Amino acid sequence: MTNRLKKLILLGGDLAILHLALFLTIVMRYRQDQWKLNWQNHWPSFLVIFIIWLLIIYINNLYNLNWRIRSRQFLSATVNTVIASSLFSIIYFYLNVQSNIAPKRNLLIFIIIFVFCFFAWHSLYRFLLRSFLPQNNLAIIGLNSLSEKLLKELANNPAASYNTALIFKGLEEIEALASSVEEKNIHSIVVCDDFGNKEKLSQALFSCLPYKLNFFNYPDFYELLSGKVPIEAIGPDWFLANLKTGQKNYYNFFKWLFDLILALMIFIFTLPFWLLISLGIKITGRGPIFFKQTRLGEKEKEFKIIKFRTMRTENNNFAPTEEDDHRITRFGSFLRKTRLDEIPQVINILKGEMSFIGPRPERPEIISELEKKIPFYKTRLLIKPGLTGWDQISGHYHSSSLEDTYEKLQYDLFYLEHRSFYLDLSIILKTLATMMSRSGR
Repeated sequence: MTNRLKKLILLGGDLAILHLALFLTIVMRYRQDQWKLNWQNHWPSFLVIFIIWLLIIYINNLYNLNWRIRSRQFLSATVNTVIASSLFSIIYFYLNVQSNIAPKRNLLIFIIIFVFCFFAWHSLYRFLLRSFLPQNNLAIIGLNSLSEKLLKELANNPAASYNTALIFKGLEEIEALASSVEEKNIHSIVVCDDFGNKEKLSQALFSCLPYKLNFFNYPDFYELLSGKVPIEAIGPDWFLANLKTGQKNYYNFFKWLFDLILALMIFIFTLPFWLLISLGIKITGRGPIFFKQTRLGEKEKEFKIIKFRTMRTENNNFAPTEEDDHRITRFGSFLRKTRLDEIPQVINILKGEMSFIGPRPERPEIISELEKKIPFYKTRLLIKPGLTGWDQISGHYHSSSLEDTYEKLQYDLFYLEHRSFYLDLSIILKTLATMMSRSGR
């Protein structure tokens, strides 16, 4: 069972308990002979509430199967979800003039019942996954830096349900591959090393076909687990086989149309607030309101990125931002955490220089330096840079260090390979969560 299917089942259960919470609320609040009428009056309005709750549950990462129910992360995310969802529910009911209900007490009872059922359902679901879903016994061929990296990812992803049952350390052990697979009830094999003899390894793997196994090479399996492309294990052939840019024409057109419409709407809606933000910038430090800098975009075209200024101009060498950077003003820190400093980039999007979603644009001189140190670094320029992206919602702060830049590229390549409407929607929702939690940098 894939992680996506597991999450869909969990989401389906949440939708069911939302309905159950409403049903129990109506049963408790009204006479039994009137519950059907009251259900018909309440359900259409509450259906909107259900959608709001599910979206907020998703963007607060409560479908992360690696979180323990009793962990601080899960409890904190649940509290944030209940508070945000309740506020949105209240606002919806009191602004919806077409609704003939104003469920003050009903909404409170509904929230209490749902929270109880939510914890019970999520606890039960994770217990069932852990206790009854069979572990996918895994065999790893090769003991090297790649397999060690893979073992770390497996440890970080217990919800993937993989149990490392075998590790083959040398070519002589491969001769017993078929018998070992049968003995250990192996379901999947990941090849991290061919031990210098591809032909012998291929024959051994071919002998395992009757056991109906899942065969993976290291890059594909690592990508499946981590949401990153392992740069150290790919070559030019990987790009030719996986990017398939010619098949993205419809997606590219509709993404361009979406960017254009949304950027125009945001520009018009936020324009009145630009004055307030400008005043805040001027009050907290001398210098221009806008920060402009040359960046490299799609097909290596240079453009001027526009942001609200968040740093002091005095003694600023304009080096890449680091964690807890002393150059950031207090108001600038607020703008960064809420991502409000990014709003002027809608102008870049309207000009066709950027998209809402894509790799973050870098300075030309930095790219020239990084391409000498990191393989395939310029491939991130095959698509438009974005205001947000797969790397930004990964949950990890990435500094300008070479190691962090290397990891950022792994996320960028994953997006380059898998970009789709589904992935874009996921990134947008997670970005909204970052803005609401003020966890941006």
